[in-house]
Amino acid sequence: MPSSLFAQVMLSVALALLTAQVVSVVLLYRAGEERRETAAITSAAFRLVNGAEREARREARRAIQEEFGDFQSERAPRRLRPSVGGDGGIGVLPRPLRFSISPEPPVTVPSEEGAREQRLRALLANEGIEPHAVAIGIVKAGDDPQIVRFVRSRPRFSQTEGWRERRVMTVAMQRVAGGEWQAARVIEPPRPPNALRGLAFQTLVTFTFLLVVLFLVLRRITRPLALLTDRVSTFSKKPDEPVRLEETGPSDTRRLIAAHNQMEARIAALLDEKDVMLGAIGHDLKTPLAALRVRIENVPDDAQREKMAASIEDITATLDDILSLARMGRSGALEVEAVDLGMLAIGVAEEFEDLGEPVTMLNPPRVVARVQVTWIKRALRNLVSNALRYGGDAELSVEIEGTMAVLAVEDRGPGIEEARIAEMMEPFTRGETSRNRATGGAGLGLTLARAIAQQHGGELILANRNSGGLRAELRLPL
Repeated sequence: MPSSLFAQVMLSVALALLTAQVVSVVLLYRAGEERRETAAITSAAFRLVNGAEREARREARRAIQEEFGDFQSERAPRRLRPSVGGDGGIGVLPRPLRFSISPEPPVTVPSEEGAREQRLRALLANEGIEPHAVAIGIVKAGDDPQIVRFVRSRPRFSQTEGWRERRVMTVAMQRVAGGEWQAARVIEPPRPPNALRGLAFQTLVTFTFLLVVLFLVLRRITRPLALLTDRVSTFSKKPDEPVRLEETGPSDTRRLIAAHNQMEARIAALLDEKDVMLGAIGHDLKTPLAALRVRIENVPDDAQREKMAASIEDITATLDDILSLARMGRSGALEVEAVDLGMLAIGVAEEFEDLGEPVTMLNPPRVVARVQVTWIKRALRNLVSNALRYGGDAELSVEIEGTMAVLAVEDRGPGIEEARIAEMMEPFTRGETSRNRATGGAGLGLTLARAIAQQHGGELILANRNSGGLRAELRLPL
């Protein structure tokens, strides 16, 4: 099944319409066949009813001719010509084949009468005839021995094109048990020329018309939904830029679009309020923190003064992390430039090496991407710091996978439980249970790294190494 609503509904309804049209064609075709068969049975029943009377009149005429002479003897014998139907076969059987009387049934008598025989009995009953037995047989003219013998005795009949393929219905009845069988033959009415083709063409025209109407209706319904979907996807990347969509489509869709427009405006207002609030918080907190930093200089105990200064620095660093995380996702926050990520990673590794940290990096390939340099460095520093904190060392590498650049940081630490990998990227979640910033940080490093990657259209992936330790991948689009 296709993925879109429009395609799924179109396909489902098209299949349903096609099935309905095919069923309609089959029913119409069967109804036509049944009408042809009913016409043939009715004609045969008429011949059975009147056949005996015609035979009696013929016998009477023969007796008169034998007694008084044949006044027609001097006339030329009338030539028997086959009547040619519209489809090239025999249209009407010659008179000697239309009705006959024989001691044996001309067709096989069924052990149990079917629908045709019951229909024939009903027609005969309407004429006051209750036969002892009836039988119906349908064969091609070329398979009927009596017709074949007649054609052989009349060579002109054999010149009729396609006479062997014409279907002949033979109906027979036995009025009393053990009596003679009266039989009548009729040629089934030919099918109308191109009947099936006409039904197929009619079905195709109807099917096409319905599909066109369905396409226009579904397009009117799904097009606003598609526009709304695109807008939601764009809004998730730039939530501070509300765009009012035009309310089109059915009433339900218009109400949905109106609700989305209101939601966008409300979210943008909340984000603006958040920025104002965070700016105020940052100003109101950093000012007293700076004042405290000055005042602790008067503390005579050096150890206490250093502890107080470290606490103030921790609070300031945590506040900076919170403000940086809050600014993620705002438009205009990214000022990207083309940068060689390999050289950027080398710069970060050298910073830690200058501090005496065990950070190694092989010669990276040249990988150029458009990024915000300061943020990418910060994300990479956070990953390296975590690797050093929990694994004791860190290995940096830069790779290219398809259309993505991969900045990987690996360590040989204990790794992370598989069930907690997603949890570790949430704010204020730490792998070390104590709240000491020196051993576990504030729990915002991975959260910031993930937010920075997502702001660039990438992602942060954490995975345990088979040989032990953790591999953190900062994936960025090239």
